[in-house]
Amino acid sequence: MKKALFVAPALFLLVAPAAYAQDGNSRPQPVVQPLTIPLPADKPYPGMMQLKVDATDFARGIFHVRQTIPVAKAGKLTLLYPEWLPGKHAPRGAIAEMAGFKASAGGKPLAWTRQPTDVYAFDVDVPAGTKSIDVTFDFLSPTRTSEGRVVVTPAMMNLQWEQVSLYPAGYFTRAIPVQLEVTLPDGWTGASALDGLKVSGNRYSFAPTNYEVLVDSPMFAGKFFRKWDLGNRVTLNVVADEAKYLEASPDHIARHAALVSEAVALFGIRHFDRYEFLLALTDELGGIGLEHHRSSENSRNPDYFTKWNDNDSERGLLPHELTHSWNGKYRRPDKLWTPDYRTPMQGNLLWVYEGQTSFWDLVLAGRSGMQSKEMILAEWATNAGYYSAQPGREWRPVEDTTLDPVIAARKPKPFSSWSRSEDYYNEGSLMWLEADMLIRQATNNAKSLDDFARAFFGGREGDFGQDTYDFDDVVAALNAVHPYDWARFLRERMQASGQPAPTGGIERAGYRLVWRDAPNVYDRDRMAQAKNTDLTHSLGMTIDKDGVATGILWDGAAFKADIVNGTKIVAVDGLSYSRERIEAAIRAATDAKTPVRLLVERGGRYRNIEIDYHGGLRWPHLEKTAAGPDWFDRLLAAKRQL
Repeated sequence: MKKALFVAPALFLLVAPAAYAQDGNSRPQPVVQPLTIPLPADKPYPGMMQLKVDATDFARGIFHVRQTIPVAKAGKLTLLYPEWLPGKHAPRGAIAEMAGFKASAGGKPLAWTRQPTDVYAFDVDVPAGTKSIDVTFDFLSPTRTSEGRVVVTPAMMNLQWEQVSLYPAGYFTRAIPVQLEVTLPDGWTGASALDGLKVSGNRYSFAPTNYEVLVDSPMFAGKFFRKWDLGNRVTLNVVADEAKYLEASPDHIARHAALVSEAVALFGIRHFDRYEFLLALTDELGGIGLEHHRSSENSRNPDYFTKWNDNDSERGLLPHELTHSWNGKYRRPDKLWTPDYRTPMQGNLLWVYEGQTSFWDLVLAGRSGMQSKEMILAEWATNAGYYSAQPGREWRPVEDTTLDPVIAARKPKPFSSWSRSEDYYNEGSLMWLEADMLIRQATNNAKSLDDFARAFFGGREGDFGQDTYDFDDVVAALNAVHPYDWARFLRERMQASGQPAPTGGIERAGYRLVWRDAPNVYDRDRMAQAKNTDLTHSLGMTIDKDGVATGILWDGAAFKADIVNGTKIVAVDGLSYSRERIEAAIRAATDAKTPVRLLVERGGRYRNIEIDYHGGLRWPHLEKTAAGPDWFDRLLAAKRQL
């Protein structure tokens, strides 16, 4: 046995002697771990970090990193790798891909250790007289999807600076100056919202900034690149797998420019001095849709432009990310703003941050012509239809789903309709639709959620800092537009379980949710792109192109037949599975006596099942029911000055 060893207060390890239970078994006490990482303070940092990234090894997807980091004093310096990343709403730092870490000063190696209770923290021993240290490491980006998101391909790359840098603990990240230099592959062009760009050959250097702005300013780079000026100090920068995918028509660009104009007309001012859409058109780079204050970070299918008419459902992403410059980046829930990337974020108001953004992305897409009214209403129909059938609403309120990025890390779930997922996006959108329609009808269209957006997300032109808010601030801003019991309205819909389907906004607009035997345009396009068949509202499952069942609806027909995710539908009525055959079998079963007969396989075991379902094919649609003005037309009417 060892006795407790006493050292300085708050910096000790307590090792208690083993105790023995009456049965003679050892019963240890826990080791008390000291808190040794300095908490962030809003104070100046002594010097400027230099960050150099060699991104030329695109064949192997390896980034070589060198940092020079000023130090204030000798002793232990704790360096942190970013963990909690804005916009991801969870700890997503890619620490597992970091390798080859070395620290030195004046060319001499320095000893370092990783903190065992925080694997993102590196303690470096700094000798006396040292003014700065050098740190080198490699970032080994995934080369296949099983390893993570692919960020480098033979034609393009997505450089996220938080993956290729460290920062000193003990400071607000906005107080840490940094200067970046990145070397790209020969012949590649890069785009970022960082200021002061100087290009020398394939080396890109930028003006000094702070670490918070650096992390919020990613880069896309590639062999095949084009950019377009959209007006309002906004640029569309596009990289593609092949040059042919960059052939955008003047009408395509005009719609993107109209999107920008509509956003500025909605919010009244710009919280940026310039804004860079960063868009990758690719089948090879990992998909992404992430917001930043002065840029987007998005990918779409390669044929985004070249098959424009087939991609209506895809064109809501850029409106979403642009809206985030105001909602999410400038105005931010107080618990989602943190002074560094180690402090945990709390997303309880993500139904404002993401939910209202999901409302505005559809509205701005409609006002600008980025999406058709039919597509917008179809998306609301799909979401309302899903929530009308989602049993998880019985026990889990929407606000609790704001914790899902942490709980589930966005991995697939066995029965997501029962456990729920990140419903604050789409159910939040429907809730804000109801709020808009409530205000419009109460004021005879004199006021709307537009007035809330201008007042709440406004501020000073060009201010790309952050202005935080809480629940009471949201309620007060709504009451300033139209007095109502908004606290109760929001709490019932977002913070209470067991609520009815969120169709209030649809009904106030003079529409209703109905069911038809053909998919709406949003479901049609969604199924075509995913190459699956969504039978959620009939057999209670989705079936992929290979006949494998996914998305099993809790207590639905497939669930009752013991079909789970991964079950393969081998045959329908004795013939090999196809979408046409299973849809025909569902139609045939509407005679109220014929079952849907399937041969299924799971884990090498086969069984014949008969599903007693007779309700026919069902997909959700919105149908106008009220005479008079179309409130959706009023909502989607363009606001910009023509």
